[in-house]
Amino acid sequence: MSKSIPLLPAALIAAALTTIAPAQAQSGDAATYPNKPIRMIVPYPPGGGTDVIARIVQERFSSLLGQQVLIDNRGGAAGSIGTDVAAKAQPDGYTLLFTLSSHTINPSIYSKLPFDTAKDFVPVGMVASLPQILVANPQFTANSVSELVAQAKAKPGSISFASVGNGSPGHLAGELLKLRTGTEMTHVPYRGGGPAVTDVMGGQVPLLWVSIPAAAQFVKSGKLKALAVSTQKRSASFPNVPTMQEAGIADFEVDSWYAIFAPAKTPKPIIEKINKVINTVVHEPEIRDKLLAQGSEGVGGTPAALGQVVDGELVRWAKLAKEAHIRAD
Repeated sequence: MSKSIPLLPAALIAAALTTIAPAQAQSGDAATYPNKPIRMIVPYPPGGGTDVIARIVQERFSSLLGQQVLIDNRGGAAGSIGTDVAAKAQPDGYTLLFTLSSHTINPSIYSKLPFDTAKDFVPVGMVASLPQILVANPQFTANSVSELVAQAKAKPGSISFASVGNGSPGHLAGELLKLRTGTEMTHVPYRGGGPAVTDVMGGQVPLLWVSIPAAAQFVKSGKLKALAVSTQKRSASFPNVPTMQEAGIADFEVDSWYAIFAPAKTPKPIIEKINKVINTVVHEPEIRDKLLAQGSEGVGGTPAALGQVVDGELVRWAKLAKEAHIRAD
């Protein structure tokens, strides 16, 4: 005689379905992603370096994902306004953050941010990187980093260097040079690369740390002279300009990069899908050439690789900001 199977109480069945449904829905969303336009927040104004790089890859992102990728410029407060909007967005893959390496600098130089850089975002992938370049007025007597260091040591505090602002990658590069060489130089912050480049060409300030796109045409025309780049390898745009390490400054690297992040808790399958698109796009010849024209190089890589960069830089820049007393507020 067969035994009858006891029926579960209706309340237990309902509870079980409630538990299973969200997981099924999330899995289904990830499997069909994307099925509507994607907003890519750029936390800087239109026309700036971050916006330019984002727009270089925007069209191919749209075609490969099968949905329109819309750039939403939310400038202000050194990128923190747009970054905060992205941090508080739904973690469904339809809001992404396209930002630059100041993402890991700002937590060390601002006393309070409305988001947690480490906890509120998940890395998706690095898009491109470019060096800071150390340029000088053509009349500046030092023609190499070693000559610059010798002059700075001979007359402490007599040499000034410009950057595009307090806490910028160029500012950090200048402070790192001082720490690594035991020299004293005066930082002169500007509001953007244009005014800084103009004043260095005019002789008001002898040196400038700036991203390559801001200085490239003036170096090529002889209105500025390049002394070194800040990355571990030479720039493809200026292959004859040495790195700081080649110039004799050990343990020196300041990499300006552009990358995509998503709000924390965005499903892993969605992250992996976007990452695959990043790696496809940045290695396409047409995109690679457009990036090189801006002085940057396509990178790609895994979300974990970007996460390691973020974790390492958060620690590194906090240490440098403390040692060099860098504050932006």
